[in-house]
Amino acid sequence: MKACVDLQAGLGQTGGIGRYVRELFRHLGAEAGEGERVEGFCFDFHRRYRGADWAKGGQVRACRWMPGRIAQAAWKRLHAPPYGWFAGEADVYHFPNFVRPPLGKGKRSVVTIHDLSFLRMPETTEKKNLAWLMGEIQRTADTADAILTDSRFSAGEIRELLGVEEERIFPVWLGLDSFPPPPPEAEAAALRRELGLERPYLLMVGTLEPRKNIPFLVRVFEELRDFDGDLALVGSLGWKTEGILAAIESSPRRDRIRRLGGIRDDQLAAVYAGAAAFVYPTRYEGFGFPPLEAMARGVPVVSARNSSLPEVLGDAPRWVDGFDAAGWAEAVRSVLGDAEGRAAMRRAGVSQAGRFTWAETARETWAVYRRAARG
Repeated sequence: MKACVDLQAGLGQTGGIGRYVRELFRHLGAEAGEGERVEGFCFDFHRRYRGADWAKGGQVRACRWMPGRIAQAAWKRLHAPPYGWFAGEADVYHFPNFVRPPLGKGKRSVVTIHDLSFLRMPETTEKKNLAWLMGEIQRTADTADAILTDSRFSAGEIRELLGVEEERIFPVWLGLDSFPPPPPEAEAAALRRELGLERPYLLMVGTLEPRKNIPFLVRVFEELRDFDGDLALVGSLGWKTEGILAAIESSPRRDRIRRLGGIRDDQLAAVYAGAAAFVYPTRYEGFGFPPLEAMARGVPVVSARNSSLPEVLGDAPRWVDGFDAAGWAEAVRSVLGDAEGRAAMRRAGVSQAGRFTWAETARETWAVYRRAARG
């Protein structure tokens, strides 16, 4: 059996879905059974995939004579040509970024629908992306032979909001990267000084966009007047950021809020190593990479108890229900003031994070490919 994986998001996205594509493809080859192989396909007009470490997971067929946006425009308007015209023949095609392009009669497909935040909270989604997803998601859900998703929570959302029968939905947890050990403390402290982090700090990592609830996090930080430290925000600017930036700029503690943007891996390791706690008041997650990564690195997590997070994070965080700033501040304060409790949270977090491996994600994904190919 040959499986073909669409790699486009692995070239163009640095965040969650891009990483999912890269890490899954990197591990699929090693988890293939006898008589099975995986091949990737991408439009590579700008020659971006060649030499990438993740592309060694299997053979990659690249279309270099036409930009992908032209094919996407044709698929949207004409529903042609079929994807296999570019990618070649396969027993099953995997589209890991929500939408199934035209395939042609009799072709088997798997689609990953990571979450349905754009249906639950359309106001939090970038306008152009929302229009694309709203126009394609029901057709994709109706025509895919199998739907992968990142959590049991998201599987329930797909059943409820898209009307997909349970036997076509397969929740498969994502994996975590293998993190190198943090740099020696003197080196880590120097890296943090480069970023302006010389006091104790609370940490949040993730793209700055509405679902992450950054204005509320700023209010929580304002409640923590007894915390003589900073709030560090790591992540690039996303979409609909006006309210986020206004909340930071108008805060009476704005001189203690460090917006670091996207930073290098060595800087990120140093920032994690020095964090007093990771605070995550997100409104909705289909999986929840950032707090899980924090736990894997031994950082105690204070998290909203909603969506997929209880399933993924287990018993390791300090959970907070609802969005009362004073209540959140008290939860953070209780973690900061309890050295023994923090140590227990670190141990529990590292143990929980150890359950998530890309090898297991790849093994379970192959099982879905086999089922979809059989029909």
